Amino acid sequence: MKAKPDTRATLYVVGNINVDLIMSTLHEWPKKGTEAMLESSSLRPGGSAGNCALALAALESPYRLVANQGNDQFTGWLASLFPESAPHWPTCECETSLTFGVTHPDHERTFFSNQGHIVRLSMQDVLAQIPEAALPGDWVLLCGTWLCTALYAEYPQLLATLKQRGYQVAVDSGWPPQGWNNTLREQTATWLPFCDALLLNEVETLGLADKPTLDEAARSLLANMSENAFCIAKCGPDGARLWAANLVLTQSAEPVAVVDTIGAGDSFNAGFLSALIYGLPPATALHWGVRVAGCAISSSPRRYPDWQSLFGLVEKN
Repeated sequence: MKAKPDTRATLYVVGNINVDLIMSTLHEWPKKGTEAMLESSSLRPGGSAGNCALALAALESPYRLVANQGNDQFTGWLASLFPESAPHWPTCECETSLTFGVTHPDHERTFFSNQGHIVRLSMQDVLAQIPEAALPGDWVLLCGTWLCTALYAEYPQLLATLKQRGYQVAVDSGWPPQGWNNTLREQTATWLPFCDALLLNEVETLGLADKPTLDEAARSLLANMSENAFCIAKCGPDGARLWAANLVLTQSAEPVAVVDTIGAGDSFNAGFLSALIYGLPPATALHWGVRVAGCAISSSPRRYPDWQSLFGLVEKN
């Protein structure tokens, strides 16, 4: 077996980790006051940062999950799943953030979430867990943007500080619960110049840029980002696209039997950024992201490709 290539770089994943209780399949909404029996359930760590960290652990990529935690019966369980990261998490005297989700026959899902600890994550919490100076190739991924409400208020200052420390910064903001509006777009414009990679899905890219086509939207966002930045659009079964200065890339996805789409974009982020911390080119990163996401959504219990198979893609190319 070949040894895994070395890298001094680390990916710091900042944002929301919570408990997910997922049940399926809900064929129709029950009437009030009744009970519905579903076929299956899964209790697992979730949230954008949590999903990404699980994939990174499976890929054996160098990473640190930067987060906080509540103080209840779920606290120890979540911490036990991330033993190298959890000792650094500050504890908030509140309940753990929890999401209850139900899936539908068309593989769409509906989520119900409390607020819990994730709305208390602050810039000071984050910066205390990230080294004062980046090593060559280090990245920070910020995700769960709209759910980490205290952190979002400090985004421009946080991103500027991370850049001053020498980090490359990626953001996967997700879709805002209130929907895109001009106020949010103006707020986002204040931190885009510090962003080296924007990792949104197709609908989120169109919503943020407020443009009619994906190409126009991506180019519009890229024009406001840092020099040599990437704008990536995750396009589900159509794979993913990447825009950079004088470069447009498309990576198709292999057809898979979809089992569970929850965290697909987070799994893509893990694959994409793993390639970058190994110094691989954007085309390889795009390929890795699509491969990791495809493996994740087509398996239950969830599986990810191992690092040997991902580096095998490099050798084939």
